[in-house]
Amino acid sequence: MNMSLRIIVIGLFIVGSLNAQKPYRYGTTAANFLEIGVGPAVAMGEAYVSVGKNIASIYWNPAGLAFQERPELIVMNQPWVAGIANKYVASAFSIPQVGNIGLSVSHVDYGSIAVTDLAHQEGTGEYYNAMEYAFAFTYARRLVNWFAFGFSTKYVSSNIWHSNASAMAVDLGVSIVTDFLSPTGKQDDGLRIGMSISNYGSRMSYDGIDLLTPIDILPDENGNYSNVEGAYRMQAWDLPVIFRAGISFYPFLTHSHNLLLSMDVLHPNNNSESINVGGQYDLTFIKGAHFYLRGGLKGMYLVNSEEELGGIPYASSTYGLGVEYRLFRMQTISMDYAYKSMGLLGYVDSFTLTYRF
Repeated sequence: MNMSLRIIVIGLFIVGSLNAQKPYRYGTTAANFLEIGVGPAVAMGEAYVSVGKNIASIYWNPAGLAFQERPELIVMNQPWVAGIANKYVASAFSIPQVGNIGLSVSHVDYGSIAVTDLAHQEGTGEYYNAMEYAFAFTYARRLVNWFAFGFSTKYVSSNIWHSNASAMAVDLGVSIVTDFLSPTGKQDDGLRIGMSISNYGSRMSYDGIDLLTPIDILPDENGNYSNVEGAYRMQAWDLPVIFRAGISFYPFLTHSHNLLLSMDVLHPNNNSESINVGGQYDLTFIKGAHFYLRGGLKGMYLVNSEEELGGIPYASSTYGLGVEYRLFRMQTISMDYAYKSMGLLGYVDSFTLTYRF
């Protein structure tokens, strides 16, 4: 790729993603747990669509998985707000001459919730559970040394007491590696461009015995069936589709320490466009060990009306740290912590363990 083409591609990604579209359709999608970020990227303001070149790419941009060189396993525990439990597990490996394959599971448990009605405001003594999960199969491959593509197919399920809904979805992504801004002159250390679309699929509509209700079709007439079985017809809801485009590069890179900066622009179908920025400092202080410091800002956008905080720019801050240690041969283990501010809802912590075989 020549310099002019690279600049044009970057410009098209950014301008296309920032193209505003109203109304923002707040609260009009189902299975919103699919928007919860995973892995060390959370600490980088979730600006990761171009950064990923390992197993974490399964979530952010499946094309990044094509750059994975060894089998990996990642496990994440992220206690969410209001006592909600969020967990993520994924594994990926390479098949020569075929590509890289990944399998992942995301699970959210809302816990036990008291059943209430008009006559029992404090609860009937019963409890119900709600949970959601997504299974994904990912394939990625490098077509040439500077270009990779990937996709994921997902089965998404949501369960609330005796009712459930499901959907199928796909993630699509591309990743471009250039030698532009490379501090070492090597292409792999240059500016990276990434783009992905997540959760594009069918709509979700709940069904189950909780929606059944007896109906007297003609309540003022005798002799008819007074308890005909009826059911509420639920509206179908879109999944939270997210278009991401971003760039990342190293301002400096040496054998002992480096700094990585990244920026993503997002265009979701249930919110306004936003920008995420992040950084990661990598220090090799002991042979075979890396220490990471990460920080970022997530959701930088201008709220556009007086009702919505009068146009005040808002962004949630994130930061975290991590340690990677080589065990023996090529095997390594990484432990990462991330903190994310949630505004009025407080904050959330996430803990990630990654093992490379």
